[in-house]
Amino acid sequence: MMRMTAGSLQWAVFLIASSIAAPVAIAALFHLDAAGTADFIQRTMLVLGIAGILQSLCGHKLPINEGPAGLWWGVFTIYAGFSGILYVNDEAALQVLQSGMLYAGVLFVLFAASGLMDRMKGLFTPTITFVYLLLLVLQLSGTFVKGMMGLPNEDGHVDSVVIFGSLLTLGFTFWISGHRSPLLRRYSVLIAICAGWLVFVLLGKGSLPVAGEIPLFSLPDIFAFGPPILDSGMIITAFFITLLLIANMMASIRVMEGTLHREFRENVPNRIRQAGFFAGINHFIAGAFSAVGPVPISGAAGFVSATKMRSIWPFIAGCTLIVIVTFFPAAMLVLSSLPAPVAYAVTFVIFTGMVRMAFHELSSTSDLERSLKVAAIGLMTGVGFMFLPPASVSELPVAIAVTLSNGLVTGTVIALLYEQWLLWRARS
Repeated sequence: MMRMTAGSLQWAVFLIASSIAAPVAIAALFHLDAAGTADFIQRTMLVLGIAGILQSLCGHKLPINEGPAGLWWGVFTIYAGFSGILYVNDEAALQVLQSGMLYAGVLFVLFAASGLMDRMKGLFTPTITFVYLLLLVLQLSGTFVKGMMGLPNEDGHVDSVVIFGSLLTLGFTFWISGHRSPLLRRYSVLIAICAGWLVFVLLGKGSLPVAGEIPLFSLPDIFAFGPPILDSGMIITAFFITLLLIANMMASIRVMEGTLHREFRENVPNRIRQAGFFAGINHFIAGAFSAVGPVPISGAAGFVSATKMRSIWPFIAGCTLIVIVTFFPAAMLVLSSLPAPVAYAVTFVIFTGMVRMAFHELSSTSDLERSLKVAAIGLMTGVGFMFLPPASVSELPVAIAVTLSNGLVTGTVIALLYEQWLLWRARS
């Protein structure tokens, strides 16, 4: 019982730490007040908890937490700029975005029912998984380092106290994740987060929030921004975003399958199709609750690798805990007050494991020379697009702009297409 409780709490804290940034940033883009921001965080976390439970029990049946999709984050960012231009105000733009989640839900279900997803599974070879993982780490590494330096902040300068606290947290996380004791390694993430939080409290850079007039219990609103607005441009955007989210989902499943030992990998013949179907349901839920569309997070593989917690039941319990906590705003406020540098420092250690996984994937390829060619093209393309200023593609259609501004997706897709072309040429 104690192991289940500690394991579920560890998953819950990891889910919040890895997902809280997106709803906070999106709320700021649409100028939501403090109450609106808190409600948006509440609804997003509720959706992520429900999505994780559905996928782990009925979908891909793997311990992969759901997080706000970076692609949807990009779409929200672009549509925030349309407020007052294409749409009357922020609320109207958010109503259109709600409809986008519903469109994506329909498309996910159609792609799963048609069998298209099953045929796409073979495209994610070890080479493509290597490119995806390395681009993922490269894309996030800058965010981790800046976060551990206290950026962004009001004056735009690094904070030496935050750097000191981050280094202490980082060193402690590396130490405990490699400890001789299996028990300490199993709960290393939870222990490191608690220790880092304590460090920042002692340094005066972290504290528990005051609940104030927040109600004890609160139910999230349905269509909080108003009824969905049908929009032809959003239909086209949702189509391309769904295709890219399918690729993202498959990569996350492929990485987790490689992380789990064979005796833990349950034989699920229709895993991809089931995952796609429930991804559609999860997008329906996200649209109904006016939240950000979820996607399986590849970082879960690094978490499992670091903690050696391969059982799915603590994960399900952790997602259930998230769902319960969202109905109690004061508890949600406490959990979401985790100092950001602590989350970045602990996640930094987890993602170093992702780099090792990437090179293990590359070493398993049968044709190393071909894999190196594909990796070179994918990595150079992906990293190159990461340096592309978002403003430079703002005049393009939304679907294209979001794709080009995401080096992870662009590089992975280019590598996938190039590898398939090399394979076709070798067969012909």
